[in-house]
Amino acid sequence: MKRSQINALIKDTMAWLEEKNVYLPPFAYWSPSEWASKGHEYDEIRKNMLGWDVTDYGRGDFNKVGLLLFTIRNGNLNNPEYAKPYAEKMLISQVEQLSPNHFHWYKMEDIINRGGGTLLLQLWNSTTGEGLADTEVTVRIDGKVHTVPAGGEVFLKPGESITITPGIYHLFTAKDEKVLAWEVSMVNDDNTDNRFYETQERFTYIEEDEPAEFLLCNEYPEAE
Repeated sequence: MKRSQINALIKDTMAWLEEKNVYLPPFAYWSPSEWASKGHEYDEIRKNMLGWDVTDYGRGDFNKVGLLLFTIRNGNLNNPEYAKPYAEKMLISQVEQLSPNHFHWYKMEDIINRGGGTLLLQLWNSTTGEGLADTEVTVRIDGKVHTVPAGGEVFLKPGESITITPGIYHLFTAKDEKVLAWEVSMVNDDNTDNRFYETQERFTYIEEDEPAEFLLCNEYPEAE
């Protein structure tokens, strides 16, 4: 992705959230120069990868395969200093933009449609060899047990949510208009806990065609 595209996506998201009276933590709005002045008192943000995350999964076409996220809070499986057992993320899903098929070995998560259009999810169980199982998938949708066939679709209207347990493959996209989704989960580790069905990159290679206006969660400078 080009840096100019990432800058524009974040600014457009900020404006859209303001229209919807949704507000992010103060560090969402810091510039790179502001980040350079922050000391070790902000290491929780750095070490737990809080903040902006814009990815095309290495596919080179964000509008077709991609996702914009903001991690608000997160623990750390490898550092007892950050012992939170939970995480919270904002997810912005564009119409017909695919978040590709994957499962987590560790993380259980609730995905919540907070507003906008309909969020479509497609679900499979995983096999012992990490393939797609040809078996019914059982999940909970707002506390109700719900079963779909392998590859079955679930549609979440605004206000609805789904619980996805470890080992369940899932992909999602917005159907009729952009979706403001939220994730409430166990600790999130995007470096070790994602199993994508197709090989791809979790974090994007960035072409620096203009200066960054905001830093992504894997770009923070170390504190001095």
